[in-house]
Amino acid sequence: MNDFRNFSDEELAALMKDGEEGAFDEIYNRYWDKLFYAAHRLVKSAEIAEEITQDTFMLFWIKRQTLEIQSVKPYLAAMLRYEVYRYLAKSRQALELELTMKEQAVRSVSMDQEIENRLLLEIIRNLTNKLPEKCRLVFQYNKLQDRSLSDICKELNISHKTAEAHLTKALKMVRENLSSVAHFLL
Repeated sequence: MNDFRNFSDEELAALMKDGEEGAFDEIYNRYWDKLFYAAHRLVKSAEIAEEITQDTFMLFWIKRQTLEIQSVKPYLAAMLRYEVYRYLAKSRQALELELTMKEQAVRSVSMDQEIENRLLLEIIRNLTNKLPEKCRLVFQYNKLQDRSLSDICKELNISHKTAEAHLTKALKMVRENLSSVAHFLL
């Protein structure tokens, strides 16, 4: 077994190209810390920097037979930069996908809620249509159009007590009938 510590980087690269694992191990030992530090500066995470550094060396070994290396140190630095760029592009895509999925979920929930609200409003309208006319009008003006009872009294030419009685009657009927419909909605 050779002691590769005394070999130059270029000699190690040539031996590695021929499949010499010991030469690769020596390059790995010489440059792992430097590449890790460079990756860590760029991604600000030890775990991710370690993964990127490992990926760089794995790619270096896989492509060893096709690589034309003039100088190992700058070559590894360039490989590391590309790995960092790939990682950042992937994480950006993942983040964009996550944001898109969240937006779609929010839109879907709001659409579902809008549909449920419309359905509930339609049920309430159908229920109140069964009420006597003035009772129905008091309820619809007050609860569906958000008008005050005093305005409704003036428009319908009824007393405040009568308007309250109509509203109470309508609310009681709507509550009773909605309880039987509620299980359907849920």
